[in-house]
Amino acid sequence: MSVSVLDGGWSLRPRFPLAGVFGVGARDEIWWKRAVSAVVALAVPDFALLALGRLDLAVYTSAGAMCALYAHALPYRARARMTAWIGLVMTGTVAVAITAAGLTGSAVLLVAVGALLAAGHKVFVEALRAGAPGNVVLTFIGAACAFVPHRLGEVPGHVALTALGAVFAWAVVMAPALRRPHGPERRAVARALEAAAAVDGPAGRQRAAAAVNAAWQAVLAARPSGLERLVVQAEEALVRTPDADRLRAWARALRETGTVPDVGLSGEQHEELVGLAVERTAARPAKVLPGLVPVVLRTLLATLLAGWISLLLGVGHPYWALVTAAAVCQANAVLSWKRGLQRALGNFAGLAVFTLLLPVSRTGAVVLVLLILICQFVTESLITRNYWLGTVFVTPMALLMTEFAAAEPGFVLVTDRWLDTCVGVATGLLACLLIVDRRAAHRVGLSLARLERARESARAAAPVPAATALASALTELREAVEGADGEWWRRGLPEERIVRAERDGHRELARLQSLP
Repeated sequence: MSVSVLDGGWSLRPRFPLAGVFGVGARDEIWWKRAVSAVVALAVPDFALLALGRLDLAVYTSAGAMCALYAHALPYRARARMTAWIGLVMTGTVAVAITAAGLTGSAVLLVAVGALLAAGHKVFVEALRAGAPGNVVLTFIGAACAFVPHRLGEVPGHVALTALGAVFAWAVVMAPALRRPHGPERRAVARALEAAAAVDGPAGRQRAAAAVNAAWQAVLAARPSGLERLVVQAEEALVRTPDADRLRAWARALRETGTVPDVGLSGEQHEELVGLAVERTAARPAKVLPGLVPVVLRTLLATLLAGWISLLLGVGHPYWALVTAAAVCQANAVLSWKRGLQRALGNFAGLAVFTLLLPVSRTGAVVLVLLILICQFVTESLITRNYWLGTVFVTPMALLMTEFAAAEPGFVLVTDRWLDTCVGVATGLLACLLIVDRRAAHRVGLSLARLERARESARAAAPVPAATALASALTELREAVEGADGEWWRRGLPEERIVRAERDGHRELARLQSLP
């Protein structure tokens, strides 16, 4: 059923597609950096504790080690700040969780603590723009620690172990800067040059604009390195036919370890470089809180319901349901539906993998640690291709990590995880149906207004900055429309106005490209 009302009114559109949910994409080009960093950050403290005969403490050092999964696409100055913030929040999460566990044995209250942490993690990662793996790792660690019995006297030592693991993870993530101090921004500019070389029609220009914007963000977050000139050259492809061979040659040079290609600029290009740099440096980040309120409320409701329903069903690990619900809650109902299906398939397949690995893992502590490290590496190699593929190995890794504290019957672990997956997916989807983002259509209106202003100002501005602003506005509008269209119950969108605005924007881009 699909009922739409143009320019006002409410629209009931319960569309939950299957297309693309389980498709397998290409690997992220830096997946191996996250994989190696995570394995090193986990392995060193785990084997140190193993040598000391205290592998039961590995859950706390592993919590800190998980900080090594974040920020790999950022320049090193920004990466240092981001990873430090992640480490502080991770350490604080463990402190809150184990303090709560030491103060009360009530599973009902501990679920509430886990749910509040999950909602707080959602706000934190969105406000900080932390990127993948988002809030789920933080929530998993917090919820798991809350259900490990603690005495209050143990809290300082366990928190210190988490902090130590986070500091080591920070060092691991920053170590490549010793060899290639400008590596991340060079990769970002190389991607922009490659996208510019492949410009072909409106869709190609929008992809190039997105890559150029990402390159500017990377370059301006780092120390000056001469890369700015190459970003300007990539930007030229938005309005002029590019010299694809030359752009690709520059991109290859950036991906190597040599010097940055020496690129000259015309007087006009130099003025554009100065103006664009000033504009981007002065620009304030967009406010994320207004659009975040619905998804935070969904996360809170879904995690509370998931944990409490799991308790009612007699499941011994209710935090697994809580974490699944937190993972399912996305920006809109359609994205949550897709994530729910991916999570369910990945978890169920992962339970089969865990069943095969469990007997092997119990042959010795060294084998247990090695299996966890292998699962971590494989997860990072697959999760960017499709979330469900990564979850196939996240599931056994998480279950094997419970073996650090105490071994439980395999049948109990598998049954609990199966039930918790069903409960978590169901409550996550239910929360998305109950709590609707009623301002999604309003954000579409704001994006339309911005696009119309960009199109009007394009006639008076220099071609390159005008094309960049226009392509960026087109991308913002498309993202706002897709976000609003993913809500199952929303205020009707001005469909005809959207189509007309996008058409006129693409025509204006074509006009700019034809200018000498």
